[in-house]
Amino acid sequence: MVCSSPPTSSSNGKNPLGINGTTWSSILLVIIQDLKINMAATGSKSVLFVCLGNICRSPIAEAVFRKLATDSGVVDQWRIDSAATSTYEIGNPPDHRGQACMKRHNVPMKHVARQVTKDDFMSFSYILCMDDSNLSDLNRKAKSVKNSTAKIELLGSYDPQNELIIKDPYYGDDKDFEKVYEQCLRCCRAFLEKNA
Repeated sequence: MVCSSPPTSSSNGKNPLGINGTTWSSILLVIIQDLKINMAATGSKSVLFVCLGNICRSPIAEAVFRKLATDSGVVDQWRIDSAATSTYEIGNPPDHRGQACMKRHNVPMKHVARQVTKDDFMSFSYILCMDDSNLSDLNRKAKSVKNSTAKIELLGSYDPQNELIIKDPYYGDDKDFEKVYEQCLRCCRAFLEKNA
């Protein structure tokens, strides 16, 4: 369990280390970042799915992959997450149409949109994105990260039907979300098989 406030003495309630709350928070942040990097370095498998806003395609891919890994009995071997290249939707839940699509397919989906961080390039083995714009943004950001170790690819590069791009369904309808689901299912299944 992570403590969000500095330790205190049980006898008098004072902080025995003389660390203020801001410093304590900074120390915890460094420890958590180091843990993430060490997890990636020790061989645990990790994948980050990325799209523009992290409310349509990437949370669908994350949910689908998590379900496949769970059904295969290997979910505990993976760290799975999703993120955005942009700041547009930070803090928002997945698009309601995507949630409805996942519900129809009995795929659990719980996520809050966040943006890709520099740490992601060091702590994830794979960063899989949806289109050429995502790929370009991620490669540009990776260049500014000194110890970037993530393999950045299009999720569609794993598609057995060779549909390389997973188009953004945001301005579409339920059929477009269904297509994203089908593509993600094919790609995630192939990615999991390759990395079993």
